[in-house]
Amino acid sequence: MADSPLGRTLLVANPAARSGHGAAGTDFAERFLSSWPAATEGYDVRRTSGPGDARALAAGAHDYDSVVALGGDGVIHEVVGGLMQIEPEGRPQLGIVPLGSGNDYARTLGMARNDVEASLAQLVRGRVGSLEVGSVNGVPFMQTLSFGLDAAIALDTTARRAHATSQEGSALFVTSGLKILSRARDGYPCVARFDAQEPRDLRTIIFAIQVGPSYGGGFRICPDADPADGLLDVCYNVSVPTIPHLLGLFGLARQGLHARSRVVELQRIAHAEIDFQVEPPCQVDGEKLTGTHFDVDVIPHALRVILPR
Repeated sequence: MADSPLGRTLLVANPAARSGHGAAGTDFAERFLSSWPAATEGYDVRRTSGPGDARALAAGAHDYDSVVALGGDGVIHEVVGGLMQIEPEGRPQLGIVPLGSGNDYARTLGMARNDVEASLAQLVRGRVGSLEVGSVNGVPFMQTLSFGLDAAIALDTTARRAHATSQEGSALFVTSGLKILSRARDGYPCVARFDAQEPRDLRTIIFAIQVGPSYGGGFRICPDADPADGLLDVCYNVSVPTIPHLLGLFGLARQGLHARSRVVELQRIAHAEIDFQVEPPCQVDGEKLTGTHFDVDVIPHALRVILPR
């Protein structure tokens, strides 16, 4: 443990994560840290009780070397948002103990999922890397921003988790997708401007902007996305497929094979401006975002993140 990168550590934990498994996970993490004094240079544990708590706790973590988020992508999103409120020179590094249904940021980082002991072991033996963060209308995101069908499905899965569905991961994403697909025939008209390119008129069904490759519990929507390359990856439809074709793309996306279709286009960008005719379904790391105009930027090297060796 002598080489642990954690330093003085704040553990921000969501006891309600994964339908209540977060409480036991938090207790285990606290026992783990108290049993191995060499893992940190002192630690505090703070349990969240509602939305916004994790963001506020991370934003106030000026005196810590590391902030570790225990929970699903929602609590990680809040912690990242809080850390981004701290000036870069004093910003603690981020660690995660993934305990959720989707766990897509954990997939991006290569962290053990829903195994508190294994992920803590990865952290205390880990290395620190410098990763980008996305920003949409001033809201930081660590993994996914999406519009249209993608967002409608993501928001539906979030709502179903809140009502304690027994489904998790890609199964949850698939069943939400099948329920919502019939609403996607016409898409959401928008004008998209990527970097210095000419504006594109799109009818958005698939429109995702990614830091890492996957969302929805492992669907590799931008299969080559690299969180350390200083760019965001975009996947969007350039024509409106039929419902059977869309179902086929939906199935192929699990392995990233939809990227071969002429219906979709992928590219890497540093900036985007997107204007919709009417307000579309929009989600950022699973949280609802409203509006018709969206300014999107990448913030390279925004976070120092503890990664597994």
